[in-house]
Formats: sequence, C-alpha cells, structure tokens
Amino acid sequence: MTSKHFDVVVLGRSLGALVTAALLARRDFTVLVLGQGGRPASYKLGERTLQRRAFTMLAASSPAWTRVLVELAQSQTWKRRVVAASPMMQVLAPRRRLDIPPDLVLFGREIDREMPEVRRVVDDLYAELARVNGAADEAFERDAVWPPGTFWERRETGRYAAMLPYVRAEPDADLLVELPRGHFFRQVVTSSVSFATDLATLPPPFAVARLHGAWTRGLYTLPGGEDELEQFLVDRIAAHGGRCVLSARARALHLRRGSAAGVIVDGDEGPTGASFVISDLDGEGLAALSGGEGIHKRAQREWPRITSSVGRFVVSLVVRDEGLPAPLGVESFVLPGDRPALRNAARTAAAAGPRSSAPPGALRPVIHLERHAMPGVRGESLLVAEVLLPDRSPIPLLGMREVVLSTLAAELPFLERHLRVVDSVHDGLPVWVYEDGRFRSVDRASLTGATTAAEPMVRQLDVDPPGYLGLGGEPIRGPIERTLLVGRSVLPGLGQEGQLLAAWGAARLVTRTDRRKEKMRRDMWSKVEIG
Repeated sequence: MTSKHFDVVVLGRSLGALVTAALLARRDFTVLVLGQGGRPASYKLGERTLQRRAFTMLAASSPAWTRVLVELAQSQTWKRRVVAASPMMQVLAPRRRLDIPPDLVLFGREIDREMPEVRRVVDDLYAELARVNGAADEAFERDAVWPPGTFWERRETGRYAAMLPYVRAEPDADLLVELPRGHFFRQVVTSSVSFATDLATLPPPFAVARLHGAWTRGLYTLPGGEDELEQFLVDRIAAHGGRCVLSARARALHLRRGSAAGVIVDGDEGPTGASFVISDLDGEGLAALSGGEGIHKRAQREWPRITSSVGRFVVSLVVRDEGLPAPLGVESFVLPGDRPALRNAARTAAAAGPRSSAPPGALRPVIHLERHAMPGVRGESLLVAEVLLPDRSPIPLLGMREVVLSTLAAELPFLERHLRVVDSVHDGLPVWVYEDGRFRSVDRASLTGATTAAEPMVRQLDVDPPGYLGLGGEPIRGPIERTLLVGRSVLPGLGQEGQLLAAWGAARLVTRTDRRKEKMRRDMWSKVEIG
C-alpha cells in the first residue's frame, strides 16, 4: 500500500524537469519533485561563491520558453530579472579581438576591422540565419510533441517540421561552405555551437543555425545564473501547490503490473504513489531504478544507444577587477585562432604557485568564459571557464586546470597578478588560493557544498542511431509504461531548447490523460499576460 500519492513525481533538478513540474502544477496536477542526487550549480569557499557548471540562458529567445512564461503568468517578472548582454559574445584569440554586439551596424564594423575579406560571406550567412530562425520560431511555437512518438503525433509534428530549413539536408552538409576551411570566423561559429549543443559532435546544419542564432540574436543573462533560474521555477511549483524536495532521491521505481506506479524515496519504508514518473535521467538510468523490470518489448528491441566520450570541464577563477580588461563581456570564447601569438604573449606574471608556459596552439583548448560579479565581495569577479574535454585528450584531467589558467593568462596578461582563488570540482585537486602574492593549497574539506573527491563532468552525448531529424536521441515516452523523459538525452541536438520542447511535450501527454484539466488548460488565462 502507498501512504502518499501524487499525480506526477518528477526526478531531477534540470531545466527540463523543473519546467515540466511547473507546467503540471499550474495545470492543477499534484506534483512532487525529487532532486535525485543532482547538485546545485554553486558551492562556496568562505564568502566566495564558485561554480561547478557554466550556464548561459540560451533558450531565453525561444518561443518554447515564451510559452512557458505565458502559461505561468511570469512574462513581466522574467523581463525584470534578465539583463541584455552587450556585446552578446566576444572572441579572444592571439592577435585577434572580435565583439558581436546586438547592433548590426557595429557588428559590420567589427567584421571590416578583423576580417574584411569575408564581409559579404558573413552578411549572407546572418541573413540566412535570420531566415532559418524565423521559420524555427514559427514551428516551435506550435503545441506539438517533439520528438513525436505515435502515428498521430508524427503526422502533427511532421507538418511543423516541414517548415524547418535544412532538416532534410545530408548529415555532413556544411552551412558554412562559403567560409574557407580553417578560417577564423568558422572557428567562431562552430565553437559557439559546440558549447550550446548536448551532442559530442557538431550537430546537423539546422541545429548549427539555431544554436549560433541563440548566441547572436539577442542574448539575455540572469544575474544569479543557474541558481536563480532554479529558484524561479521552484517558486512557481510551490505557488501552485507542488512540493520540491531537491535533497531527496528515489532509490527505486514502484511497479504495478509492469507499469510505473510511483517511487520508493530513500529513507521511506513504503512507496510514494504516482500516476506518472517523469525524469531527466536517460532511459538506461530509469531502467536501473526498476531493477530491469517492466521494460517494454519495443524499448528492448529499438532503444537508441546513448554513450559519451566528451565531458564539460569547468574551472572557477576569482580575480580582482583591476586584473581584468574593462571591456571584457559576460560571455566570451577563447580560441586558438589563425595567427601566431606574439613571443611575449605567454605568461608574464609573477604569481607564485602552479605554473606552466602557455600551451602551443595545437594544444590550446577552446574555452567558453563567463564573467560574473562576485556576490557579497566588492572589487572581485568570478570567471567560469568551460572546456569540452575528450576522454582521450592529450591533456590529462589533472593537468587541465593549469592549462586553462595558462591559456587565459596568455590573452589576459594581468590575470595572474590579481588571482585570488582557482578551483575545479572535476579534478579533485586542492583549492589554489593566492593571498598577498603568496600561493597556498587549501584542502577541499574547506569547501561548502562540494565533495572532497572529484565530481563527474556533465557529459556530451553520442546517439546511435541518430534520432528524430538528427536532433533527437531517446523518445519522450520512457522504457517503462507511464514514465516520461525530459532530460538532455531527448533532443540533445538543440541543447536547452531541446529540454524545453521535451518538457512541453511531456506536460501535454500527462494533461491529455485528464480531460477536465485539459479543458481547464485551454481556458486558462491571466490578466497579467494581456497586452
């Protein structure tokens, strides 16, 4: 017997999981959210906040996110929270600097200054990106299940998918065909896409256009980052009667007649009942919770294989503001570039502690760099550096922190003199602390909210065979009846937007099982959203 029952139990604290929970709570379903062992984005050393994950709200311009905000009656609240990024992104490379501002005239001047030989090609490229993203906005604002499962879903979603340019293109088609191989601007586009997608390789041409467009057609930042977004959604769930216990996890699924009928929460003796179990785990992780029981035959026969050979390695650097160039924006990419570095561009500072010369161009990693004001500490900034690290990288995991530091120091020459803290949760090394020109290692036990051992990286995914339109991975319907998937494995080709589309699809599938609540959703309105 179950002592507690919810309409829906959601496992996970990712964007997809929390958006699904918020939508269903708004639609009058009883919802329980369990964190399922997921860790918050931030942790602390004393008063300083560090990050275990980089976060950019690339989906803020997506019609899928707009629909969520409208249904939650939070459009105006969201507008007050976010800040427009200008420039939307910067690119740093040896002897090159490029800003991509919102103003097209200013952007044209940047191209004329750095790469006048490709000005026409770049203009044509961004005109094509505008066309592709306009068509994508029109398709993704429709109420449909992405990726579709049943015959009727395939028919409905297929009508909207037909509106998307390039989705039927060959997998190796090149949206950047007019840019010479190895050209610097090709690096700019592909690097922005690689960090925006959840695939381990460059996604199909449509996704390239969509993801680069997410960086360059109006980027917004949240001052509080991923933690602020999570709290925003948790507040919405609680406001509509849902319950969030992010510190709890389900140790097993509770099955009845081969279907999911709830979960067994760690520490509880009896199961917690549920009509649906929704998770941001992949299908294999969900099947493990059932002990391999209840997996339907089609899943055993046709389920795609999800593997990973690339992880997201993240380093937090606390730096005094005077050590950073004033024009350094909130979002940057540090690239190997196409020009040799000046001889004196290597590390020049005199800080004590772990050091190495700047790595040669062939070993310089591409770095996604974020800049944040340090909460509660005046005069300091937090840099969050993210690298896509292959399992077979020539740079070992234990050496990557130092390689990132030396690569950044080559482009930010005063960085090392003004370092205060350097740390990564992924290598298990002590925290590097710099005080009064002296270096010391601090045991990881001094951290709050982080473990003493190395933590796993967020993984980029390989899907075999490729899913829907080359963008998809696993289906929304899980391997066990009455389970649904809303994590990164569903539409990995589209990154955050893929999670939002999966969340909307899962919420729609649950809502349609209750005709009264489905009608209530159709009739739902709010004076906050009028005008």
